[in-house]
Amino acid sequence: MELTAAIEGLAAIDGRRRVHLYSDSAYVVNCFLQRWWERWEKQGWRGAGKQPVANRDLWERLLAQSRRHDVVWHKVQGHSGDPMNDRVDLLARGAIATLRAR
Repeated sequence: MELTAAIEGLAAIDGRRRVHLYSDSAYVVNCFLQRWWERWEKQGWRGAGKQPVANRDLWERLLAQSRRHDVVWHKVQGHSGDPMNDRVDLLARGAIATLRAR
């Protein structure tokens, strides 16, 4: 879900912009801060142990969206009292509950 949230958030922004993207997903943020995606691309989307990168389709979509913008990646601590992170968590839980009720 963290990958999809980042993809959809960046896709919703028209044109090329400087975007500050905040996530409590170390996996997502570290991929860009530590440039893991560069190694994955060079190695034919193979990660550690030469295994295929999980969720390659989502990573490629996120990479394409991140290339459209000047993204500044920020890691935030989840469930730590950060008002924005707590709000996003609340919205996500509400959306899940709505989908389950259908």
